Amino acid sequence: MQTRITISPELREWILATTRVGHGVPEVLRLMKENGYDPRQSRSIVAEVLKLPLAALHASTGKQAPPGLRTKHPEAPEVSVDGHIIQIPISVEAPMLRVLDGILTEQECAELIELARPRLQRALTVDSEGKHQVDHRRTSEGMFFTLNELPLVGRIEQRLASLLGVPVNHGEGLQILHYLPGQEYEPHYDWFDPEQPGYGAITAAGGQRIASVVMYLNTPAQGGGTAFPEIGLTVTARRGSAVYFAYEGGDRSSLHAGLPVLRGEKWIATKWLRERPYKTSAKT
Repeated sequence: MQTRITISPELREWILATTRVGHGVPEVLRLMKENGYDPRQSRSIVAEVLKLPLAALHASTGKQAPPGLRTKHPEAPEVSVDGHIIQIPISVEAPMLRVLDGILTEQECAELIELARPRLQRALTVDSEGKHQVDHRRTSEGMFFTLNELPLVGRIEQRLASLLGVPVNHGEGLQILHYLPGQEYEPHYDWFDPEQPGYGAITAAGGQRIASVVMYLNTPAQGGGTAFPEIGLTVTARRGSAVYFAYEGGDRSSLHAGLPVLRGEKWIATKWLRERPYKTSAKT
């Protein structure tokens, strides 16, 4: 888990003084690097001191992603999507997060589990070059549906598209994950780090990830919630509910973890959204 950076009063005042006399962000970051600061930490520090979004710093250093679509965030305590009632009992602004109760019916949850079960294999993550890899932090089994592979999958994809204002073709394929007792996914970010050497290749498929939706297909007997350690929030895994969170500009408060299952099992369906249409033929 990445610890929050402490900014000393001296460093804060130096950044402010340096920018006041006319030095831009690139020069400030260059000077910090020369003095031994990690470039990624430097951007976070400068962003906080100058009250800038990280995306603006990427722009100033030549790493800005092409402008793309952004999600709309449900605001009402209850919304109707094509006659499907979704309640929103928890709303957080940083990171932009919503708990969505009733996003799936019990029958939809059961059908997704049974459709996925025979296709499960060790769940993989995406490395810096956009290739699948085994990661010790993720110990579950999983599989992917292609976009609109089945009527059920297409119906869920359209529901999410209507709710969040993002066309279906901006979504990666729906991933089903299965966790047994003791299995977890340690703290991580879903967005791609622009400093990684493979950033260009991995975002060529549809741009940066802009939001995630984690849908719970069952209620574990104990454990298995989704924790957001930067804000001290854990979302309980409850069948038919979901947690949606957006992280435009690489929001570090979106750090999250799939907590260990203590008793029973956990099934989830995860949907990642991109800023541009996602090329399903590309491997991510």
